[in-house]
Amino acid sequence: MTKTPFAAAAFALLASATASAASIDLYVDSQTQQLYSQPGPGRVKLGTFVPQDDKAATSAAPSASAPASVPVAAKPATPAEKKWFDKLALRGYTQIRFNQELGGDAQELRSPGDRFIGENQSLGIRRARVILSGDVSEHLSIYIQPDFASTPAGSSTGNFAQLRDVYADLFFDKDHEYRIRAGQSKIPYGWENLQSSQNRLTLDRADALNSAVRDERDLAVIFYWEPKEIAGRFRDLVRSGLKGSGDYGVIGIGAYNGQGANRLEANDSLHTVAHVSYPFKFESGQYFEVGVDAYTGFFRSATGSATINGNTFTPTLAGRQRGPLDQRVSAHFIYYPQPFGLQGEWTVGSGPQLDTALQTVTSQSLKGGYLQAMYRIQSSHGDFVPFVKYQTFDGGSKFDTNAPRLQVDEVEAGLEWQIVPEIEVTTAYSYMDRTNVGSAPYRNQSGNLLRVQLQFNY
Repeated sequence: MTKTPFAAAAFALLASATASAASIDLYVDSQTQQLYSQPGPGRVKLGTFVPQDDKAATSAAPSASAPASVPVAAKPATPAEKKWFDKLALRGYTQIRFNQELGGDAQELRSPGDRFIGENQSLGIRRARVILSGDVSEHLSIYIQPDFASTPAGSSTGNFAQLRDVYADLFFDKDHEYRIRAGQSKIPYGWENLQSSQNRLTLDRADALNSAVRDERDLAVIFYWEPKEIAGRFRDLVRSGLKGSGDYGVIGIGAYNGQGANRLEANDSLHTVAHVSYPFKFESGQYFEVGVDAYTGFFRSATGSATINGNTFTPTLAGRQRGPLDQRVSAHFIYYPQPFGLQGEWTVGSGPQLDTALQTVTSQSLKGGYLQAMYRIQSSHGDFVPFVKYQTFDGGSKFDTNAPRLQVDEVEAGLEWQIVPEIEVTTAYSYMDRTNVGSAPYRNQSGNLLRVQLQFNY
C-alpha cells in the first residue's frame, strides 16, 4: 500500500469513529500494512488518536511561512505614548534650623542668609521647597519651584508661599547642547549661588557672592551651551553626592531685570551676565572645576530716613532714574571631595553703597570671597563630611535700604552627616563679625553661635 491510500484509510477510520468516541486505538497489520480499529493476530498498535474536524485542523495548522517545528512569535503590543503630564516629576526638601548664642554680641547679630539669627530667635523652618519639573517634549522642559517657608519684608508672620523658580528650557537640538532658559531662574553669577541649598555643606552662602543677586534669581532670558559629555559630568557631580552646582552650561550669556526675584523692573535698564565654567575629569576619576563670571548694569537701591553720627537724613541716589553703576567679576575653583576637597571664590567690582559724608548712594568699590575645605567619609553608618569655611566681604549691601557698607569676617566649622539619602543633619560652630545692615547706624557686631540643621529630602 502506498502512503496516500494509507493516509486516506487512517482519516476514514478516524471519521467513522468520531460520532461514537472521543478517541480511537489504531492497529496496523505487519504483513499487509492495512489499518484496523480492533486488535488481532499480526496487528501492531500504532497508538491512540483524537478525531479532529477540518476547520480545527486548518486553524491549528502551522503557518506556511514557518516550519511546523518553529513557533511563530506573537507581535508585541505597541506601548501607549505618554502624555506630557506623565513625564513630570515631583520632588523637594525641607530644612529646619536651630541657632543658639554662645557668647559675645550674638543677640545683636543679623545675617541676610538666616533670619533666625539674633535675639528672640532659635528654631524655625528655613526652607520648604516643592519642585515640579520634566520634559514636555523633545524641545521643551519646565521647572517650577515655590518655597512655603518665606517671610515677606517687614512681616512678623512666616511660612508664606513664594515663587522661587518658574522657567522653560527651549532646546534647539536632540542632544540638548543648545538651549534658551526663559523665566524666573538663577542668574549664573557665582558658583555657590548656583549650587542648590539642598546640596550645600555650609548653612549659608558667602555674602561676597550672594550680595550680587537677591535670592540668587531674577526674571531673565539666558542662552546656555555645553557638549553632551560635559552635561553628563554636571549631572554626575550632583547624583554622586559630590555637591555639584548643577547644569548651567559651559557657557552662559543673558539679560535680566536686575532688581532680584519677585520684584518688578525699577529703572528700565537690564543687567547682562556672562558665565564660563568647565569640569575637568582626570584619569583617576578626580573632578576639578574652574570658571569665571561677570555682570554689568545699573541698580536702584531703596532709600529712607537714617540717623548716623547724630545727623538724620534721607540719602539721595546717584544716577537718578537708572541708579549707580553695578558691575562685578568673579572667579571660582572646586576640587571635589574625593575624599579631600577644596573650593573658593573671589569677586571684585563696584556697586551701590552709602557715602555718609555726601549723604548719597553712589557706586563704590567692593571685594570679597571665601575658601572652604572638606573631607568626605563614606561608611556603613552614612556619609560624613567635616568642613571649615572662611569668608570676608567689604562692599555695599545694595538690596538693603540705603545700601549701607557691609563688612564681614566669618569662620564656620562643622560636620554634615547624611544618615540615609533622605535624611541629613548638619552641626556647625560659627564666629561672626558683621555689620547689622538692617537699620542705622549700621554698627558691626560679633559673636559665637551653635547652629544645627535637619534636612529631609523627598
